[in-house]
Amino acid sequence: MLTKDTGIIDAVQNHPEILEVFAEYGLGCVGCMASHFESIGQGAAAHGIDVEAFIADCNKAIEAAKK
Repeated sequence: MLTKDTGIIDAVQNHPEILEVFAEYGLGCVGCMASHFESIGQGAAAHGIDVEAFIADCNKAIEAAKK
């Protein structure tokens, strides 16, 4: 389960299914140099994204991929 403190790169490497969620929110974080040291919460907040909603959607995608 991801949290706002999970690193962006760690999250994407461990759960590539969340790339679709990043795209839906218009986040190109994976290609950004900041993704190597920013958390999901920091990256989403920097782009004015509702952090809690974004993380919830990422976690839903992870759960769906397990099924």
